[in-house]
Amino acid sequence: MKKILFLISSFFFTFSTNFAQGPRLSNSSTISVLTFGPGQEELYSAFGHSAIRLYDSINNIDIAFNYGVFDFNQPHFYLNFARGYLYYMVDAYSYPDFRDYYVEHNRFVHEQILNLTPEQKQKVADFLVWNIQPKNKTYRYDYFYNNCATKIRDAFESAIPNEVAFDSTFIKTDYTIRNLTDIYLSQQPWGDLGIDICLGLPMDKKARPFEYMFLPDYIESSFDHAINKSVNQPLVKKKVIVYQSVEEKTSFHWFHPWIIFGIIFLIGSYITWKDWQQKKLSRWFDVIFFATIGAIGILLLFLWTMTDHQAAAKNFNLFWAFPTHFIVAVVLLKKNQPKWITHYFLFNAILTAILLGVWYLLPQSLNVFLIPIVGVSLLRSLVNFIIRKQNP
Repeated sequence: MKKILFLISSFFFTFSTNFAQGPRLSNSSTISVLTFGPGQEELYSAFGHSAIRLYDSINNIDIAFNYGVFDFNQPHFYLNFARGYLYYMVDAYSYPDFRDYYVEHNRFVHEQILNLTPEQKQKVADFLVWNIQPKNKTYRYDYFYNNCATKIRDAFESAIPNEVAFDSTFIKTDYTIRNLTDIYLSQQPWGDLGIDICLGLPMDKKARPFEYMFLPDYIESSFDHAINKSVNQPLVKKKVIVYQSVEEKTSFHWFHPWIIFGIIFLIGSYITWKDWQQKKLSRWFDVIFFATIGAIGILLLFLWTMTDHQAAAKNFNLFWAFPTHFIVAVVLLKKNQPKWITHYFLFNAILTAILLGVWYLLPQSLNVFLIPIVGVSLLRSLVNFIIRKQNP
């Protein structure tokens, strides 16, 4: 989903005063839904993007309306972002420049020219012009329910209410929202891992067909299967492949969660075996390890309870990333440690063992990349409990 504010001046299109008041479209005008393919440059681009094109050769209009714009200069931008108060905007750009950006980045461009009556086209155009006005252009962003793809659908439902019927029977899958995001992140394992850690149980609800449209591909497919009820005809009159992306080979990267976490597991296993043999704990490793996963737990608890990130609620990752692990890491730095810490490690060993046993049975799908990390937590908790019990 395109979420970048084009700063290059040639990308920005300024409306004339007359157009800002609403253009009268000619009979040759067209309105299209644009779908842009995924890109692997950034996490957000992996999902693709959607936009609306307004074209009228008679009036010399060729504009792309983009609902994926944000402004770093908004007051308290970073604080609002962290708290989940995400505000995005719709803005307008010269279509050729907008299209060329995606072509240059080898991302496919599909255009669906819509079968609209002249009255419907005028209503959509008027709505879009109204929507880009400063007092109307900002909207409260939600990853899955109010994003730059769903706003395309919503724009038509607002401009011509009850005149478009989406037929979702073409969707035969029974995916959760997390399943749908995973499909697009196969080439970005770290991004997939980050989303799976930070976002909780709401991600694992079964998506209704209407909710699939948070993804641009499903916006395209849904419009393909929609009906214009005013004329009782398919909504899409013509589909144009503006640019077909060239397939690129996926290169192998050593910096992969399986490899990195596998190495951590091997190191943790070796240190645990060595500690067992010597009956002496490597506190330095435990301090680093439990401080790290404890800090992750603090972040997850913060996202759940202190922000408006609705998808971060009820996060089962807190079963392995206890916020209290960070406190334990601090306690381990002390020379004289309290007795309760022995029982704490026993509790954590039992919990992590149960977690690994029911990994695939939980209502929230936990990322499999995390299994080595949870395994280290189990090993270190066991060896801490046993050695501390033997040497009180």
